[in-house]
Amino acid sequence: MTSPPLHGLRFAFGTLSVLPVKVSRWDREAARGGMLCAPLVGVVLGGCAGLLGLVLLLLGAGPLLAAVAAAAVPAVLTRGLHLDGLADTADGLGSGKPAEDALRIMKQSDIGPFGVITLVFVLLAQVAALARIYDGSWARGALAAVVSAAAARLALTLAARTGVPAARPDGLGAAVAGVVTVRGAAAVALAVTCVAAAAGALFGTHDIARTALAVLAALAAAELLLRHCIRRFGGVTGDVFGGLAETAATTALVVLSLG
Repeated sequence: MTSPPLHGLRFAFGTLSVLPVKVSRWDREAARGGMLCAPLVGVVLGGCAGLLGLVLLLLGAGPLLAAVAAAAVPAVLTRGLHLDGLADTADGLGSGKPAEDALRIMKQSDIGPFGVITLVFVLLAQVAALARIYDGSWARGALAAVVSAAAARLALTLAARTGVPAARPDGLGAAVAGVVTVRGAAAVALAVTCVAAAAGALFGTHDIARTALAVLAALAAAELLLRHCIRRFGGVTGDVFGGLAETAATTALVVLSLG
């Protein structure tokens, strides 16, 4: 019989990636464990991204191509789930319509102009930031890929905390809304920030602060978007979770590319 922690891991990897992990339970306890384990999914996806970027650099590709590959890996390993959520969230927010109409727009299969524009600029920002980092150091580029992916999933952990309502009665947003205690979310955020800072210490004292700041800035940006979505939609949806993840990842990469 699978233990509760393994149910959480299965939920996390089964819902947040395309890795062949079967989700055996969909109850609130499994969802809680899954959201607490979400940053681990980011570590795995980010590790794959960093590894591909490194391989391309070793084969003679430039920093730009390595950056494109590193940005593409999380998208491929999630079937573009978070990018699609970002685009739908942008369309919903950009519509300026009441919550019910905005949510209906977000459920449509096509992507509107706000979504397209948002996707273009977010992907450009991610690639540009990664290229800048890879140009300075392949090791820092690999670390940036991991840290940004972990921060992106950490934003989901915080968004699933108690007190954040679901905008719809069904869907992934409803399944995970409010399942994580505030204390549990804070503990995971502290752990991820400390581990990221420790990894940054491998490159010097300046990188300790920069890596920790990247995680904190990513969470702050995601929190601003989360609060805006709650005001506009009445709560979170699966699309909003995707938008939060991409916002956090982009913010982390931009901070890591500075200096």
